[in-house]
Amino acid sequence: MALTDRVRQILSWYGSDNPGTRANLVRLLNHGTLAGTGKLVILPVDQGFEHGPARSFAPNPSGYDPEYHVQLAVDAGCNAYAAPLGFIEAVADKYAGEIPLILKLNNSDSLSRGHAPESAITGSVDDALRLGCTAVGYTIYPGSSARNSQYADFSAITAEAKSKGLATVLWAYPRGEGVSKDGETAIDVVAYAAQISAQLGAHIIKVKPPKDFIEQSEAKKVFEKYGIPTATLTDRIRHVVQSSFNGKRIVIFSGGEAKDSAALLGEIKEIAAGGGFGSIMGRNAFQRSRPEAIKLLGDVMAVFKNAG
Repeated sequence: MALTDRVRQILSWYGSDNPGTRANLVRLLNHGTLAGTGKLVILPVDQGFEHGPARSFAPNPSGYDPEYHVQLAVDAGCNAYAAPLGFIEAVADKYAGEIPLILKLNNSDSLSRGHAPESAITGSVDDALRLGCTAVGYTIYPGSSARNSQYADFSAITAEAKSKGLATVLWAYPRGEGVSKDGETAIDVVAYAAQISAQLGAHIIKVKPPKDFIEQSEAKKVFEKYGIPTATLTDRIRHVVQSSFNGKRIVIFSGGEAKDSAALLGEIKEIAAGGGFGSIMGRNAFQRSRPEAIKLLGDVMAVFKNAG
């Protein structure tokens, strides 16, 4: 597929990258229903590792099979499929070249208690190359006392990935001793996490949709002084995108906890209106029946496509 003007514009923001990395960004942007629009809808399935198999797959038992998820991503027209090493290894041979794959290089589990939020490295850049992946993914927890090692690990991973022609996707989830529970999705904190991600060199940044709450007292003074609007989700999305190098980094938003389709699509419409680049939606897709999931993902893509 020829490059659209929008894809060319996005590529211009990543001029320091080598041709291999830029080609993989094109593969992500030129695949699926949203090809050429500059928008992304990605199916991520790391929940089995993160939350356990029953919590993740019992609502739709087909999900216990790794192949179910990648086939769902293909049939729904997603831009890419993201998962940890085991799930990718289980499907990479059969789906080689059929859909861009993103290898999630670190993961946590819900069995550990009382420790600073931190994910273990469970894969490598070389694994991603061996499996034909387009990009690698990684999670950081701004606010955690373990953030310094997370930033250092991601810096090393992204340098290696870029040198070997892969794109990077950074999950940025504020969490830990530095933020309150409400603060994890506060507008100032989410925007800060997006800025940190961009400064760390991520090509694609994933954050949660922010709420109308300001965590930091010093930030609150600035929001009030300069009249930064936060009343609607559209306002808040716009600020997060602005905080990501004035919209010159790809920022996508998680689907979050399971919710009904009307509520989810309402949220997606505000994300699109605020200039969000897309959605990375796991549980809200694969925990539904296959027909429901395909319809929902199609409806989500239609919102982003019509947003221009």
